[in-house]
Amino acid sequence: MPRRTARNSKLATHPVGATAVEFAIVAPIFFTLVLASLEFGRVNMIRHTADQAAYEAARHAMVPGATAAEATAKATSMLKIVGARDAKIKVVGPTDDTVTVTIDIPMLNNGWITPKFSKTKTIHATSTLKTERPID
Repeated sequence: MPRRTARNSKLATHPVGATAVEFAIVAPIFFTLVLASLEFGRVNMIRHTADQAAYEAARHAMVPGATAAEATAKATSMLKIVGARDAKIKVVGPTDDTVTVTIDIPMLNNGWITPKFSKTKTIHATSTLKTERPID
């Protein structure tokens, strides 16, 4: 009857090269998940900042004497904080009883890493507030 030695039993339980094969299978999935989480985190940050910038710009434009240019400058300064590029800011008003600020940010140029999942998306944020002007 053949004797089992420590060397024979170790090779039987963990074949040579199994770690490399396991890494080759798991690594692409792991790195895809890590890069996707970074990309979706950036999308969420841009989305939240666009919402907040639209609201703050509308708040700035709702007071008497404020202009659309000042509201645009306020939104632009907030978007620069997170490095948002190519944003289109539109301010409607403040000529009537409301002011509306709309911000569109394409995600193609706003990813930290080359965007894979969000490159065709555009973040859209709108805020409409009543002005503090007297209505005639």
